[in-house]
Amino acid sequence: MKKIYHLSTCDTCRKILKELNPSEAYELQDIKKDPLTVNDLEALVALSGSYEALFSKRARLYKERELKNQNLTEENYKDLLLEHYTFLKRPVIVSGDQVFIGNAKKTVEAAKQSI
Repeated sequence: MKKIYHLSTCDTCRKILKELNPSEAYELQDIKKDPLTVNDLEALVALSGSYEALFSKRARLYKERELKNQNLTEENYKDLLLEHYTFLKRPVIVSGDQVFIGNAKKTVEAAKQSI
């Protein structure tokens, strides 16, 4: 699978997509317009190893709901990821059997090598 989960309104995602310049082989999914499905999420977890790895603790809702003060389980992370797009650490780049999560410089560089 070659897919990039992103948010079209996110400046960082747009900058990274421009930098990566993915080929037509990559499907782009704007998670605000086309939210994650259970199947999408399960496929990502199979590659990443956990729901928590896909979860953004920098999300505005994470802070507003004071989730850092709760002891979240993998099931909680799953439910939150399915509930609202903002909880997905972005972008998520799937290139075959590799997954690159987030916008850290090292992650983006590794994704660029993969693409």
